[in-house]
Amino acid sequence: MQALSRITTDAIPIEVLRDDIAHICGAFEVEPARRQGPSHGRAQSRRMGGFDAALVSLDAQEATRTRTCIRRDPGEYFFMLVQDVGESVVHQNGAATRLGPGDMFIVDAAQPSRFVYEGRLSHQVSLHLPRDEMIGRFGNICEGGVAVDRNDPLWLALRAVVYKMLNCPPSAGLHLGEAFYGLMGAYFHERRSQQPDPRGQIMERALQLMARHWRDPDLGPGKLAEQLGVSLRSLQRYFEPLGETPGQRLLHLRLAQAHAELSSGRLAEGSVADCAYGCGFNDLSHFYRAFRQRYGTTPGAVVAQSRGAGAIS
Repeated sequence: MQALSRITTDAIPIEVLRDDIAHICGAFEVEPARRQGPSHGRAQSRRMGGFDAALVSLDAQEATRTRTCIRRDPGEYFFMLVQDVGESVVHQNGAATRLGPGDMFIVDAAQPSRFVYEGRLSHQVSLHLPRDEMIGRFGNICEGGVAVDRNDPLWLALRAVVYKMLNCPPSAGLHLGEAFYGLMGAYFHERRSQQPDPRGQIMERALQLMARHWRDPDLGPGKLAEQLGVSLRSLQRYFEPLGETPGQRLLHLRLAQAHAELSSGRLAEGSVADCAYGCGFNDLSHFYRAFRQRYGTTPGAVVAQSRGAGAIS
């Protein structure tokens, strides 16, 4: 793949490279690839299509944006990082993404990140996208680091716009900035449509846990929320579209199972209590009260009816 711009292999003191990166891209800790001898590369600023940008060549071991760096230099940007020459690995938000020539990654400057080069010369184009503008246009889907899938047809269009912005006069490229935002909007829209709803995922897991463990008397809304990694209040909100609380859903499931067992005609005499305990109830008075409220009759009456021997109160 043809490079977007020219890479430099000039020798440079690591201190100068660090200062250049800090001045152009913000606060980073740069670890050189070797203890002695110069580093190679350069960081230079550009204006591209109405955006500030940086062209960075370096053969460092890694560059890290720590929480200390962020406190010293708050992240007012997202960086659209284009790997132009060489390779790197971007670590952000618990994920590691390997970038080869042509790959693009949207780095969230407000969150810690690490860029690993392993001492091999790498050249990157970094487009600085104002954070307020990005969040205002696209919402929080761009937060936390986003890899641009090169198998998506929009990847090629984005790369073409970046190339145009890089190789035309800044004044002539202003309209390209809006085109870039338009393509980003289309990409995020497609990405959002393909992502499952987090609430739906949590609800699905909650219902699966209930279906598997309803006989466990210790399983209640609090324990369920803990296993799902959400607060009890959040879990209650997720259940609101169903018209019931997690506790009510679990109670109705247990009552339905108890009713099915009591009406099966296979229970031995005096086994209503055993049925209640086996269905996850640890309080018989609560079981009898909830059963009558749900079915308008007593558990004993259901057993008697199943045997054809009349009602028992």
